Amino acid sequence: MPTLLIVHHAPTPGVRALADAVVAGAHDDAIEGVDVVVRAALEATAADVLGADGYLLGTPANFGYMSGALKHFFDTIFLEAGGALTDDGGAAASAGEAKPFGLWVHGRYDTTGAVRSVLSIVGALPWRQSAAVLEVLGDVGGAERDAAYELGGTVAALLDG
Repeated sequence: MPTLLIVHHAPTPGVRALADAVVAGAHDDAIEGVDVVVRAALEATAADVLGADGYLLGTPANFGYMSGALKHFFDTIFLEAGGALTDDGGAAASAGEAKPFGLWVHGRYDTTGAVRSVLSIVGALPWRQSAAVLEVLGDVGGAERDAAYELGGTVAALLDG
């Protein structure tokens, strides 16, 4: 059975609401045969990543960057999970099968830097972006929760076949 790993840092009510909706979407009744594993970013391990067939990542936008917790996740799993670096230490295109991933980011005023930082790291992992990035500014309402539900369902459905 394929496994979808959801890794998030959800310290605020808005980001938690999005995370809950993503998880609910991944568990949609129409999706059968996908094991959904949810980990807080500070608890997720390289073994979690290696055991998964697809990924959903969530973070607040903090000072123009992803959360420190999600950055810590990347720092601890990057090389073991197949991350590739150039000779000068920059991110390199990785080899191997590209597994699907999706991303949601919540910010009060801007999400640009957070999205850019996550995508630059993920670009050096054997993953492929499989859904549009969900960028949410300000309050999280019904439309934003619906979009997060759809994101979770979309990536899970890709694994369901």
